[in-house]
Amino acid sequence: MRKILLRKLTLFFSVFTILVLLFQCSNQKKISHAPNPENVIKTNEGKEGLTIELTFQRGISHNHPLMAVWTETMEGKYIQTLYVAQSIAKGIFNYGDKSQNFWKPGEIRRPAALPYWSHKRGIIEVDGLFVPTAKTPMPDAITAATPKSDFLLISKANETTVSQFRLLFEINQTWDWNEYWTNNKYPDDKEYKTSCQPSVIYSVDIDLNNLKDNYELKPIGHGHYSGKTGELFTDISTLTTALHIAEKITAKVTP
Repeated sequence: MRKILLRKLTLFFSVFTILVLLFQCSNQKKISHAPNPENVIKTNEGKEGLTIELTFQRGISHNHPLMAVWTETMEGKYIQTLYVAQSIAKGIFNYGDKSQNFWKPGEIRRPAALPYWSHKRGIIEVDGLFVPTAKTPMPDAITAATPKSDFLLISKANETTVSQFRLLFEINQTWDWNEYWTNNKYPDDKEYKTSCQPSVIYSVDIDLNNLKDNYELKPIGHGHYSGKTGELFTDISTLTTALHIAEKITAKVTP
């Protein structure tokens, strides 16, 4: 009888311990996705339009990616940029110049990084590329350094009479080769080597006449592997780790 009681007590405490551990892990996961106050980005402050809050939760493949967030009409016409990574917006990367045998900020262009956004924006520089230069940087009001973890973007949209629009997010990071997007896939294309797996584009449609409490952006395709065009490639079956840079991207819209 005593042995049976001891077995039951042992089983009870084992189950109790497992439940406690699971509860702690669940809480830790939730906490890990609560953006640090330092990772709250505010852009387009002072505008009179909608407030758009985008929450980014990093995935297991997250490693210093570049990102852009923008809006367009339901017909695909560009409206405005809400956020773009500082290095792309300014044409200067922190590790862009090694001429003195150590890294320092320097001018670099990365047309393969965010080609869908850059072609949508539609501004062609004198060299024919669609990405800004150090001489033609984008305004500080829509750019910031890329957060290293989860972040919250709070942006104000320009005043518009459009009641339906599309919110888009493009993300890309280098050195993420896979079996399809190999190092020697396009050996003569230097821009491809700065992208590896191409950028991933996420999107969600928003109707101001039927607002939801929350929206989740889903992948709809990838950009051109070297940034030569603004085409959207809807087949993402060749992408692997690129689809896990982000775990979840959600948005809230307030009139």
